[in-house]
Amino acid sequence: MGFCRAPRDDEPMERGSFSKWITGMVAAAMLGGFASQAPAAEGQFYGLMRERDLTPLGFMRLDMRPAHAISMQPGSWTVETDMAFQNTWALSPEVEKYLTGLEGNGRRRLGAEDVQAIRDLPGENYLIDLESAVYDVTVHYTFAENWSGYLVASSVSYRGGFMDGVIESFHDALGFSSFGRPALARNRSNTVFDLKGSNYVNVDSAPSGGLLDPVLGLRYSTPAHRRGWNFTFEGAVKLPVAGERDFLSTGRVDVGLQSSAQYRGARNAFYIDTAAVWYGGGQAPSPQEKQIVPTLVLGYEYRLTARTNLNLQGYISPSLYSRQETALRELRAIKYQMTLGVRHRVDSHVWTVGITENLQNLNNTPDIAFQIGYAFVPRFARSGGDL
Repeated sequence: MGFCRAPRDDEPMERGSFSKWITGMVAAAMLGGFASQAPAAEGQFYGLMRERDLTPLGFMRLDMRPAHAISMQPGSWTVETDMAFQNTWALSPEVEKYLTGLEGNGRRRLGAEDVQAIRDLPGENYLIDLESAVYDVTVHYTFAENWSGYLVASSVSYRGGFMDGVIESFHDALGFSSFGRPALARNRSNTVFDLKGSNYVNVDSAPSGGLLDPVLGLRYSTPAHRRGWNFTFEGAVKLPVAGERDFLSTGRVDVGLQSSAQYRGARNAFYIDTAAVWYGGGQAPSPQEKQIVPTLVLGYEYRLTARTNLNLQGYISPSLYSRQETALRELRAIKYQMTLGVRHRVDSHVWTVGITENLQNLNNTPDIAFQIGYAFVPRFARSGGDL
């Protein structure tokens, strides 16, 4: 459900994408700052929304969750749960032309004839039409004043979903392109890859899902404010305990490092989060090389009331694909996403609701995603949540 037309492969890369993305984040933060002249309400900051990369093939690799800003008392446990739903309609330009030409014939299931027609199209082509639900459970344990560890257990469910009709209605209402959606039956799961070194077909029978690789992490946070600034450092490893599985695990170890700078004022907080993951590569469903994957997240948090906070954050990360894997430009393009969320706290319970929108390069990230989160923090630090 992007807000701009998908660029074609023969169009030049739009310049200034990163600067536009940064400018939008800064402008939003400034507006929040101007709106915060009222006296500060009692409450605390929670940090960045804990949203990971929801790209279908991205589930198989380690993705460092953006750093939180909550501090717990030594010897205490915290349980954090997140459920995210995403809808992906991604296709190459030639496949879009093919499906758009079929729209006048009404909706249809993708059949063997269509798959063969896609294979016969010139160049490399692909179609990803699915929804997925990801469920994360993270257990944190604070074993010293500034040190904590965590374990993340995750599962994913792939299916046709329920959001296709809403997205198509939104496109129609605002006059956006149909992107070929009306040619296929709604709420189905279709994946067709015909890229360099890979040829993968799964029509309306994508894997139902399963458990993802667990992640072990270690976190250190600076002990005191430094003119409003705090810093955190994390290391994590993804363990392929069940071997290689399509759409679930590469079967290889990934290792990641992350650092976060957090500035907190009376009612506003600003976050800069950088991460680098050593990705061990993979072979299924399409080959990918070993590489270092950097990620940048910029965030702003506004303390609306003593119990409710607003979050706005942007995510930017390069694609895992290079020219060696595909000649399609948009699959190699940088991923830009924006998340808007609300957090509400009742005693030791923190609830989160968020929505993530693809900002550009519509065919390499989900169109739209929703997140629902809950955290149980029985023993907040006496400093009121400061690191």
